[in-house]
Amino acid sequence: MFKNYIKIAWRSLKKQPFFTFLNTFGLAIGMAGALLISLFIYDELSFDKMFADAERIYRIDADIKFGGAEIEASQTSAPMAGTLQHDFPQVESTVRFRDQGSMLLKKTGAEANTKELRATFVDSTFFDFFGIKLLVGDTKTALTQPNTLVLTKTAAEKHFGINSALGQSLVLDNTDTYTVTGVIDDLPKNSFLRDHSVFMAMAGLADSREDLWGNTNYYTFIKLIPTAKIEDFQAPLESILEKYLLPWAQQVFPGLTMESFAAAGNYYRYHTMPLTNIHLYSNRQSEMSANSSIQNVYILSFIALFLIVLASVNFMNLSTAHSLKRAKEVGIRKTLGSNKLDLVRQFLIESGLISFISLLLAMVLALVVLSFFNDLSGKSISIPFGNPFFWLIVLAATILLGLFSGSYPAFFMSRFMPVKTLKGGGQKDAGGGGIRNALVVFQFAISVFLIIATLVVYQQLNFIQGKDLGFTKDQIVLIDDTFAAENQVDTFKEEVVKLGKVESATLSSFLPTPSARSNTSFFKEGSREQENAIQMQIWNVDEDYIPTLNMELVAGRNFNDRFGTDSTAVIVNEAALPVLGMDAKEVLGTRISQDIDSENPEYYTVIGVVKNFHYESLREDIDALCLSMGRSTGNMAIKLNAGDFSNTIASIKGLWEKLAPGQPFSHRFMDDSFNTVYEAEQRLGKIFMVFSILSILIACLGLFGLAAFNAQKRTKEIGIRKVLGASIGQISYRLTTDFVKMVGVAILISLPLGWFAMNKWLQDFSYRIEIQWWMLLLAAFMALAIAIVTVSYQSIKAAIVNPVKSLRTE
Repeated sequence: MFKNYIKIAWRSLKKQPFFTFLNTFGLAIGMAGALLISLFIYDELSFDKMFADAERIYRIDADIKFGGAEIEASQTSAPMAGTLQHDFPQVESTVRFRDQGSMLLKKTGAEANTKELRATFVDSTFFDFFGIKLLVGDTKTALTQPNTLVLTKTAAEKHFGINSALGQSLVLDNTDTYTVTGVIDDLPKNSFLRDHSVFMAMAGLADSREDLWGNTNYYTFIKLIPTAKIEDFQAPLESILEKYLLPWAQQVFPGLTMESFAAAGNYYRYHTMPLTNIHLYSNRQSEMSANSSIQNVYILSFIALFLIVLASVNFMNLSTAHSLKRAKEVGIRKTLGSNKLDLVRQFLIESGLISFISLLLAMVLALVVLSFFNDLSGKSISIPFGNPFFWLIVLAATILLGLFSGSYPAFFMSRFMPVKTLKGGGQKDAGGGGIRNALVVFQFAISVFLIIATLVVYQQLNFIQGKDLGFTKDQIVLIDDTFAAENQVDTFKEEVVKLGKVESATLSSFLPTPSARSNTSFFKEGSREQENAIQMQIWNVDEDYIPTLNMELVAGRNFNDRFGTDSTAVIVNEAALPVLGMDAKEVLGTRISQDIDSENPEYYTVIGVVKNFHYESLREDIDALCLSMGRSTGNMAIKLNAGDFSNTIASIKGLWEKLAPGQPFSHRFMDDSFNTVYEAEQRLGKIFMVFSILSILIACLGLFGLAAFNAQKRTKEIGIRKVLGASIGQISYRLTTDFVKMVGVAILISLPLGWFAMNKWLQDFSYRIEIQWWMLLLAAFMALAIAIVTVSYQSIKAAIVNPVKSLRTE
């Protein structure tokens, strides 16, 4: 019987190729889009789940408000891990990381360095804690001794080869020599350690053993025993504050109590973050790797769902519209003894067959666009054809899609009365107009919503690109790791400035691009109470920093190395003025100190105020900051004159190779570094644009088919109107109007929804656009124009047919 159903379904589909193509292609587009998005979401949700006992691992975070600054820290103090291990029986083990960023490595005695992008100090418990195995070496001893390190497989191959790496020596950043005691496999791309390739023994880091509870520079992870519940751990965790942090703070602020700390408007709270939640739920200061957002997962989930629903709605619409052609077939089948259930089965098998054909086409489409999608999403996703679980899900989803898409048409057509259909009546009812119109409205409401989202995301990105940042990022080239030139670094700067196309240059490890930095507590002269503390970052710069980056001084003067007193001078930004309680003129000459526990503190004198500039993402407010004239040779920023940059950079590279032979030359443009901060938003904008186009394409396929069937159903009406003198324009207008009304209703529904949803998305940015009326109007116009163009083709085609032929056909 089932074989017979399949035969009849196949013949039916072959007999109506136009209808079959529209349904199959529409479903295939929806399925291909949903498949790719589903693989992306699976990858996002899989982060850090590969580690042993991942469900029992948590990171200790801290929320701090002190000195006018609010900090959401992903790091805690050095003694936190040992204290938790000792005081809390729920804690099975702990591990700490102290991230060092990029480092230069070279073999002992060699001149040339190789750059490793991420290096970190880590406790020797690292291997057992995460279940990481060594390819070479012993996990029990690999990181127990000072000045030892473990390399990833790729890093080891780069320097020595895996099998010969053990026992070799490496010089890090031209200073300390380390011995290689192990090699691990490259860490997965979906882990928080994905960019790290060098792991150094924590035993060699002096401050890892110091009792400095006030510092927050160690990532602390704990693993609970199997029977422990994290909910029962949170309350005891808070006891750390009074038992350990308060006594340490009282050494600096005698008489301090938790009550007086809170009364000054401050707070200090510890809490836990599950390891497997970090990638999607954590957006804290100084994360170990770039995280995503659960919001993006929700958005993409809705887009995938929308694509599938749009394709299903197309199927329902076209099937119900096409039902007038099959009304007599249903009548004959019922007359010959078929019952309603038999007809439902037949129509559902037809929809299932279309679903499976669409699945094959969707797989082909997904493979064709996979590389483009990977570029779009920044992933390396592959379709897991060899995974049986993947096929189980795909086949189950295809069957469900076929049942969902075909259910309404099947039950709708199986209700036809044979008496009416065989007489030729009941054709007006066969169209299912009300529900069909509602489905068209739903399709276009989704499409308009996605168009609005695309416009808003791109406008916000344009706003970010054009925002006055308080410094010049264009025509600024950055040279990384200039410290590698050692005693030639000043000569390098002098020679670079002599180049014809170079306007100026500055040496500093601190640049106004987002990176891991920490605040320092300052106090005005004569004020040492905790309630008067001022939290600021302090950056060491040279006298060329402000002019090279084209920053603006609103009061006072710039540094001058001819003034000996400028070694203890600072320039504060405007954001520091409210916390200092002064205006730009009053603050000049103010003395501040960061030596809070010294009897004879060293004071800095404020000599200038620089206009606020953005040194973090535009999602963040600008916080207090001070610049200090000091030696810091991590990077060089070079301001170029307009012209051919490539020749100038080649000249700079030539100078570097002459003065720092064997050291890697790494350069980038500051505007590119700035743009990478907003990669997530740029990708989201592109994804919205691509899937908006797909949703409109699917909706238009359905609209095109409906317009064709509508024109076919009204063939006699069109012929009579032409005979009575109606023009082609009048007929086209009448055939188009109904569809335009439906799109108009969709626009009215989607505009407020789109405005509300995207307004909520914009709240993540401290500096953002307002959604303008023209964005909503443009989205409405685009949807309306696309709908009119789609329907007009069929309307005009029907209107130009000879009325004699139309009436003879009827």
